[in-house]
Amino acid sequence: MKTGAVSGGTSDSFVIEPSAPVAILGAGSWGTALASVLQHSGPIRLWARDRTLADRIRTDGENARYLPGIPLPDRLTVTHDLASALADAAVVVFAVPSSGMAAVAGRAAPLLDAGALIVSAAKGIEEESGQRMSEIIARECTNLDPDRIVALSGPNLAMEVARGLPTATVCASATQACAEACRRLWMGPSLRVYTSADIVGVELAGAMKNVIAIGAGVCEGMGYGDNSRAALMTRGLAEITRLGTRLGAEQATFLGLAGVGDLIATGGSRLSRNYRVGLGLGRGKSLETILAEIGQVAEGVPTTRAMCRLAEMTGTDMPVSQAIHAVLFEGAPVIATIDALMRRPPRDER
Repeated sequence: MKTGAVSGGTSDSFVIEPSAPVAILGAGSWGTALASVLQHSGPIRLWARDRTLADRIRTDGENARYLPGIPLPDRLTVTHDLASALADAAVVVFAVPSSGMAAVAGRAAPLLDAGALIVSAAKGIEEESGQRMSEIIARECTNLDPDRIVALSGPNLAMEVARGLPTATVCASATQACAEACRRLWMGPSLRVYTSADIVGVELAGAMKNVIAIGAGVCEGMGYGDNSRAALMTRGLAEITRLGTRLGAEQATFLGLAGVGDLIATGGSRLSRNYRVGLGLGRGKSLETILAEIGQVAEGVPTTRAMCRLAEMTGTDMPVSQAIHAVLFEGAPVIATIDALMRRPPRDER
């Protein structure tokens, strides 16, 4: 079944029929939030890997585990069956944790229509390969055109988006028509959607800012003031921008919604799992205890490993990120690590 068409240059359109199904893979907080604010009038299928979770959402009419108190649209159905979720889907949104992206994309590959609009809503970098989420989808789904995959990212804390609090996000794709089709799906009274051609930058900024958000949480947990958190976030932003541009991103993207915008939201909110990881570390808790208390994936933790590995491969100086890595994985004491950062040799700001 042909669900959309892009031909020629960026002036062409990608048409999604109003009655066409949209499949959202991943029934966590973000996948559920995206389903709740989707402006598309057709049926929405939310796929949950956990059968028990799917049954509970179906019974309750809300995702009480991940997004309590948010009613779901009447046109939404929840399923544990991937083939049912993807049948004739004109749009497929991957909203699963980065660690599970390859497995889910691999399972979905033979079920996808090559003409469907593919949207990656996950913010992470694969630890082993250093690949972005759209790259993993393209790697696993060889029948898809990589240039027609869209990445969605921005200052989008799931609960605030689902509650209809005003915010903005970015749809990025190498194919403008696909980015614009994604924009039409979510552009609404409470969500302003921009487009970008810099999918590399949007994905890297969205993933790497989670590492800096952990550091911001550490500052709060240690009882430091706003100055400390602002300094760390600013220098952290400089680091991820350096690495991002070496990996092919545009510098300006890190100053936009997917970069500094998302960092402001994630680096100062108790709704952010990455911020809460840092908060716990600053209060002396172990990483294992913190993750158990949160009960959901904090993408900044695995991204720290992947990002520091990419920094080493590209020869990029990232002292803040390396300090966060040392606290997370090397048993480095927080106070001593911060002291070492402050005692680094003086240099120009750049």
